[in-house]
Amino acid sequence: MLTPSWLADASSALVAAAYTAGQLGLLAYASHRWWLIRARSRGPVAPAPWWRAGEEPAVLVQLPVRDEAAVVGRLVAAVAALDWPRDRLRVQLLDDSGEAVAAVGADAVARARAAGLQIEHVRRGSRHGFKAGALAHGLLQSSEPYVAVFDADFVPAPDFLRRMLPHLADSRVGLVQARWGHLDRDAGALSRAQAVLLDAHLYVEQTARQGAGCWFNFNGTAGVWRRACIEHAGGWQHDTLTEDLDLSYRAQLAGWRFVFDPGVEVPAELPQDMRAFRSQQHRWVKGAFQTARKLLPRVWAARIPARLKLEATVHLTANLVYPLLLVLLALMAPLLMSGERWPVWALIASQVALFGVGTLPVVWFLAEGQRRAGRGGARTAADVALALVLCGGLAWSLTRAVAEGLWGATGEFVRTPKWGGVRQAAAAGRRAGGGMAELAGTALCATLAALAWLHARPEALPFLLAFGAGSAWVGLGLRRAARTA
Repeated sequence: MLTPSWLADASSALVAAAYTAGQLGLLAYASHRWWLIRARSRGPVAPAPWWRAGEEPAVLVQLPVRDEAAVVGRLVAAVAALDWPRDRLRVQLLDDSGEAVAAVGADAVARARAAGLQIEHVRRGSRHGFKAGALAHGLLQSSEPYVAVFDADFVPAPDFLRRMLPHLADSRVGLVQARWGHLDRDAGALSRAQAVLLDAHLYVEQTARQGAGCWFNFNGTAGVWRRACIEHAGGWQHDTLTEDLDLSYRAQLAGWRFVFDPGVEVPAELPQDMRAFRSQQHRWVKGAFQTARKLLPRVWAARIPARLKLEATVHLTANLVYPLLLVLLALMAPLLMSGERWPVWALIASQVALFGVGTLPVVWFLAEGQRRAGRGGARTAADVALALVLCGGLAWSLTRAVAEGLWGATGEFVRTPKWGGVRQAAAAGRRAGGGMAELAGTALCATLAALAWLHARPEALPFLLAFGAGSAWVGLGLRRAARTA
């Protein structure tokens, strides 16, 4: 049965309209990168200590860990070396590990206690509330007015508290966040790509929001909270998988200010296993949309400037780019098979415009992060390209994370495994699939690329080849990790 011409025309117009809408959505989020790049990027000037020598404020250091035997000893040793009076420093190893791994934490605590550190090995007997539950439990057993938090793989320098606490001289400041460093940046292509993404977030995005007076978030670790801020904002809550982002927004809605100091670096590990990395990214994206679902109505109802509301909305929903990418991919086949052709001049003009408005700001954003990190040259250009390709390969998993964050239940907090310099199986990724969706996506991209070539539509090839390469990278990495788990 032949399709009526009017119906074929209507279908073609609908596909073109949907494709254009998807492109406009991507362009909107990409264009926001221009603002981040151009915004004032200087870090804050740390004031002088507001306490007299010998009268340092009391600080609680919380170390939430769970089954991280490879790094817990290193973490406790680094915290034990902090330059702070021992009678004004209290440490909690909040250990939700199983019995065998908890014994490793107990040994580390015993050694630190023998060296004079006030440290407790806190065992809840339950993992209720995941990391947020552990942090809240520890606060109930303490009274110190300032609280530093470190994840298991972070290694703070001895002067961390000396450099961070002065920012809390202003009683309106509820949090001081340090910048993450990377212990294993050059371990491989995956770690280099991750470092590019994190450097752009920390050097460019966080500093831009701070410089413009917009809201930004605690990164879950390497920060110091004012206890009064945590309590005033409603405490740690576990109804999202990103308890750090959730508390950050509730605190800023309550009127607290945050400080990000990019000059203070705390190095940490990057996941060296694709399953661990994908699991981490899935949790972050799902949690961000859970937070958006929970708090954006409050943000828009708050008596704050419209620019803060808009920036908060972009911040919390930025990962919509992943489903938008899949929308464009899904619509590629009917577009390639349509009989319409643009003039050559119009085709060239459109591709230049899309690159300039859509792709260039993202590339520049990532490259700017590398520039501010003191890196440059051909290796950096290759690393930026790796980061872009990796993001394409993550689109399959992270689109599902967006949907789960918007409509699904909270889910389980799956911690990212830490290596401690020794490769081991990635237990955190075992619930994840084995890369079949990504490899199917690779086959789809290859088929569409062949179709584009046959139909003389070369303008589609860069997108399809990059997307296919990213899907293959992630898919094969997942298969490889599945064999070793």
